Amino acid sequence: MNYSTATETPPFRFRLDPHTGVPVYRQIIDQVQGAIAMGVLRSGDQLPTVRLVAVELAINPNTVMRAYRELEIRGFLDTQQGTGTFVADRPDSITQEDRERMLFQLVGEFVARAGAAGVGVEELMSALRHFAKDSRADDNQPPDNATQPRRKS
Repeated sequence: MNYSTATETPPFRFRLDPHTGVPVYRQIIDQVQGAIAMGVLRSGDQLPTVRLVAVELAINPNTVMRAYRELEIRGFLDTQQGTGTFVADRPDSITQEDRERMLFQLVGEFVARAGAAGVGVEELMSALRHFAKDSRADDNQPPDNATQPRRKS
């Protein structure tokens, strides 16, 4: 019997916050989109199975399926029967008009959510500047291979 000495990187994990008022399926969608946008998940990366996510988060599998299905409809994921759910290949060439429309929609959703939580636009802008500064500082750190998701072959 052959044993591999290579360590397998841990799969992408979801974290739920029950205090936000955001539906669970929406939190899953947001986390996948955020991970793709930040490069944590890349084209071809496999997401955890519906069953695994449901068990780990103690939620109904239909909730996970709903999030994965919506992400698939939006073109973020590809589900291959019997193989799993993977981050889809997305074209890099997106028109400036489409990019601006998506950005406007994201900002609108973000501001609305923040407003519902009692956070004002000025607070958001300050937090975004802080986040951007922290993100740039993180870019100067060497990559931690233990946090990289698995890739399909």
